[in-house]
Amino acid sequence: MTRMDADDAVATESAVECAGPRALLLEAREVPLGGVRAMSVHRALPQRELPLVGAWCFLDRFGPQETRMRVEPHPHIGLQTVTWPYLGDVRHRDSVGSDVVVHRGALNLMTSGAGIAHSEYSVGEDAAPLDALQLWVALPESRRHGGPAFEQHAVLPEVELAPVTGDAGSATVVLGELAGVASPATVYTPIVGAELRIPAGSTVTVPLDPAWEHALVAVYGQAAVTADAGDDVVVDAAHLLYLGTHRDDVVISSPAGATLFLLGGEPFEDDVVMWWNFVGRTHEEIVEAREAWEAGSDRFGRVVDHGDERIPAPPMPAVRLTRRRRRL
Repeated sequence: MTRMDADDAVATESAVECAGPRALLLEAREVPLGGVRAMSVHRALPQRELPLVGAWCFLDRFGPQETRMRVEPHPHIGLQTVTWPYLGDVRHRDSVGSDVVVHRGALNLMTSGAGIAHSEYSVGEDAAPLDALQLWVALPESRRHGGPAFEQHAVLPEVELAPVTGDAGSATVVLGELAGVASPATVYTPIVGAELRIPAGSTVTVPLDPAWEHALVAVYGQAAVTADAGDDVVVDAAHLLYLGTHRDDVVISSPAGATLFLLGGEPFEDDVVMWWNFVGRTHEEIVEAREAWEAGSDRFGRVVDHGDERIPAPPMPAVRLTRRRRRL
C-alpha cells in the first residue's frame, strides 16, 4: 500500500538503546488516506518515540470497513511489504510479473530491494467489506540494494500456546520464527510476525526470544497482558503494546476471546530514513528514488496489465530528512 501522508523524518536526538523489558501502551493514530479510495487506516507504527520494533517499521490496519480499494501503481525501496488479510479479497499486481489475489490465511510478501512498483485493487466493482494488516520490514544493508521479488504462502505453520488456565491458544507463524517453528517466507533479519488466538476465558503463555524486542497489537477483541510486577495491561485495536527485550515469555488472557498480532525481532542494525514509500539511510537516497519514479525510470519497472496510470510522488519537504531514532 502507498502512503498518502508522507510525513517527514525529523528526529535529531541521539538514539536510546533498546534495553530491558517495557510495558508501554502506545496509541495508534487514524490516518485518512482520501483520494479515490476514500479509506482511513489506524497506524500503530512508526511511532515518533518508537520508529521500529526489530526490523518492523510500519503497521497499518485498513478496516474493518466497506470500501472499493483502488491503489494505482506506486514504488517502494528498501523494504518488504507484508499483507495479512482478515476480510475481503484484494488483487495484487507488481513489476516482477505477479498477478495474484490476496485472501484470508495467505501471506503475501513483496521484497522491493532497490526498487519495485505494485498496485492493489479490491475484487469486484462495488464497495465490499475489507480488513487487513499491512506491515513493512526494513531491509538490512546486505539486501536493500538487491533485486525485487514476490512470494505468496497459502500454508503456514502453527504453534500451540500452552494454557495457564482454560484451553490452549494457537499461533500462525506468518514471518520469521516463533518457539523454534519457522515460516517458509524469506527473511533477511532475525524476526517474528505471528497471529495469536486466545480462546474465551483462557490464559496462555507465548514464548519469546529474550534477545529480541517485541510488541503486540489486538486485531479482534481485548486481551490482558501480564506485564511487569504482575500488573495487567489491556490491549485493544486502538493501541500497540511495546514489550521491550529480556522477556522469555508473555502471559495473555481474554475473557471473551481475542486475536492479536505479535511482532518482534533482533533490534535493527541501523536507524532509517522513512519518507512516503521509501526506506533508506540518507536524504539523498530518498531524493534519488523520488526523481527516478517521477521520471518513469526503469528502476521500478512496469506493473503488469497497467498502462500509464500511477500515483505521483508528493513534493519533498522543505527540511532535510533525517534518520528516525528511538526515544524510549
